[in-house]
Amino acid sequence: MEFKQLRSFIEVVRQGGFTQAAKTLHISQSAVSKQVAQLEHDLATPLLDRQGSRVLLTAAGAVVLQRAEEMLRLRDGLLSELDDLSHLARGELRLGLPQLGGETLFASLFAEYRRRYPNISIHLLEGGSLNIEPAVLSGELELGGSLKPSDPAFDYQPFCDEPLDVLLATDHPLAEEGSIRLEQLADTPFLLYQRSFVLNHRLMEACRQAGFTPRESGRSGQADFLAALVAAGQGVALLPSVVARSLVRPGVVRLTLSSPTDLRWDIAFIWRRGAYLSKAAQAWLALLRERANVSATR
Repeated sequence: MEFKQLRSFIEVVRQGGFTQAAKTLHISQSAVSKQVAQLEHDLATPLLDRQGSRVLLTAAGAVVLQRAEEMLRLRDGLLSELDDLSHLARGELRLGLPQLGGETLFASLFAEYRRRYPNISIHLLEGGSLNIEPAVLSGELELGGSLKPSDPAFDYQPFCDEPLDVLLATDHPLAEEGSIRLEQLADTPFLLYQRSFVLNHRLMEACRQAGFTPRESGRSGQADFLAALVAAGQGVALLPSVVARSLVRPGVVRLTLSSPTDLRWDIAFIWRRGAYLSKAAQAWLALLRERANVSATR
């Protein structure tokens, strides 16, 4: 049983005969006859009582007509919904974003996406890479912003690659240095990120390679709060340059980290390797590429 057979059968009933149905469907009368005959063969019962040029429904034909109309309505609805999805007239995006850099990097992107695709429903999760990566693998999220992964379970699109800057209180002995090495901070307490941030592990490993284990003064996933703690003399914070630049305030200075040079914040948007990406997700990735191209030409 095929949809074209059902459509031909419905049209024969609506038009009261094969000749007019063929004109409405823009196919030959013999094609209409064959499709209806094949439908009757497939269902093993006559659907029409043919009386010369007139056709009447059999009892079975009345049942099939009702169900056929329902099936075609469902088919048309399905195709319409899929068309809406392909043109982003509706849909859902399950997106994970890093807490760091939310206001600086992602607020304008989020607003632009909502402006372009107002009918896309966005379900947002904020957190560190250790929260976002499992959510992507489990299917809770379709896309997630994370430090560039080495796990082959992920595909990814690079987004940004920033050095880390140093935030110190203005009365710190190194505040006038301008550029410092990580080992120069060995005697200063460190303000770290929440444990779900992979950047913590990178920072701790860099400190070990520099010959010291940092003394922890506090943890937070909020960059503004870390900067406030720095201003209050609670320690040093290392933050992505794009974030640190916006946090300089009275009582806080921003220094360049000259060594190690490979301690970076390299954010990518990840998804499960081989997973189908919805049109909504593809549109988000396209917007990221568009912004990257604009930035590159400035």
